[in-house]
Amino acid sequence: MGDRGGAGSSRRRRTGSRVSIQGGSGPMVDEEEVRDAAVGPDLGAGGDAPAPAPVPAPAHTRDKDRQTSVGDGHWELRCHRLQDSLFSSDSGFSNYRGILNWCVVMLILSNARLFLENLIKYGILVDPIQVVSLFLKDPYSWPAPCLIIASNIFIVATFQIEKRLSVGALTEQMGLLLHVVNLATIICFPAAVALLVESITPVGSLFALASYSIIFLKLFSYRDVNLWCRQRRVKAKAVSAGKKVSGAAAQNTVSYPDNLTYRDLYYFIFAPTLCYELNFPRSPRIRKRFLLRRVLEMLFFTQLQVGLIQQWMVPTIQNSMKPFKDMDYSRIIERLLKLAVPNHLIWLIFFYWLFHSCLNAVAELLQFGDREFYRDWWNAESVTYFWQNWNIPVHKWCIRHFYKPMLRLGSNKWMARTGVFLASAFFHEYLVSIPLRMFRLWAFTAMMAQVPLAWIVNRFFQGNYGNAAVWVTLIIGQPVAVLMIRFDCTSEIRNWMSCGAERIQSPWPRHG
Repeated sequence: MGDRGGAGSSRRRRTGSRVSIQGGSGPMVDEEEVRDAAVGPDLGAGGDAPAPAPVPAPAHTRDKDRQTSVGDGHWELRCHRLQDSLFSSDSGFSNYRGILNWCVVMLILSNARLFLENLIKYGILVDPIQVVSLFLKDPYSWPAPCLIIASNIFIVATFQIEKRLSVGALTEQMGLLLHVVNLATIICFPAAVALLVESITPVGSLFALASYSIIFLKLFSYRDVNLWCRQRRVKAKAVSAGKKVSGAAAQNTVSYPDNLTYRDLYYFIFAPTLCYELNFPRSPRIRKRFLLRRVLEMLFFTQLQVGLIQQWMVPTIQNSMKPFKDMDYSRIIERLLKLAVPNHLIWLIFFYWLFHSCLNAVAELLQFGDREFYRDWWNAESVTYFWQNWNIPVHKWCIRHFYKPMLRLGSNKWMARTGVFLASAFFHEYLVSIPLRMFRLWAFTAMMAQVPLAWIVNRFFQGNYGNAAVWVTLIIGQPVAVLMIRFDCTSEIRNWMSCGAERIQSPWPRHG
């Protein structure tokens, strides 16, 4: 009976579910197959099986009494919605990590091909002994290291001037005059030595001039900060009649003139900053593993840079001289683009080596707490943003001791910004022309060209286009300056050889 009841109820369900409908002029549709497919096989369990859940009918069927659409559940079956493509800016999608990895792989493969081509064409050109000879032309006469050691004279002179100013032994006018003479000598003295001493090498001269330039900026900041402290001390005495700092504060901080010690000054001279403070932020301890990693990076990237310069850049530069001599513009552009790849790669390695490895290693040894040596200059959408973020120590010095003082003197922002670029252009030319003993103002012109370039990029390029414009100027601008300087050096060598009593054929045209 149970089986028959189950079978009967099953038949009744199937019979009752058979509905004949006709929509318009369409054919008669049997709904049983649709419902059976949705509900599943009939178990015929006569009360054991649960009642099947109602399933929405096809969209084209209509109930005769209610005249409602049986396809009201079509929202559950949809597969399309309003959306933008991923490459559209309105999509909000930002995870392009795979494309970035692809770019890195393509960059590695393309550079590997160029490097292999270089090896096949020139062989192995890396020679560490040649690098050492760039620093030491005469092993018994080291003018560059002696010149760097002599810089202590100017450091001590600055300290003595400030010491006497703090006790009133010198007037502010006399102290300013002595500081101006001392700072001017710091700039002129190493330049005169580099130009007059024949045994000094261009690389050694570059290191000596760079050291003196850093010392000049540091002592300039040292003088300014101590002057501000004296001015504040005078104001404080006038207001509070010499109120002293509390004992708790005096134990943790140094106040003027207690900062005027050789220990404090030489800590600042070696610290990875150009801006002086009486109380620098200090890290609690020296992390040995962190320091070891930075030292290993310094050694590795030094060798890598030297190898890339010898193996990749030097042959490319030498082969670029003949197109410049013949004024073959198509070949000049081809040589320029070929030089842009190794030059930019070496520049990126140099940035990481100097601003991350070297400065962090020095900061860790001295427990110097402020490690912001660079910001995200690679995201720069303007030339101004790049110069403000790629070299933070110099940027902070320019803002603190040059830009803001010019504003206080009445200059507008455009004049102050141009003045900063002018000072930067002077030091760039100072570090290029004197070691090469050649004055063509290429470095000065390149830096001053950043002023109109910044205006053009800000005016016509925005967002990603501005970032691309900044990258193009970095990749193309530097090899242009390198080739111009190298071509002028070749012309100088050729002219010097042609003036001798014995005519000597220059090797450069043959290699060019």
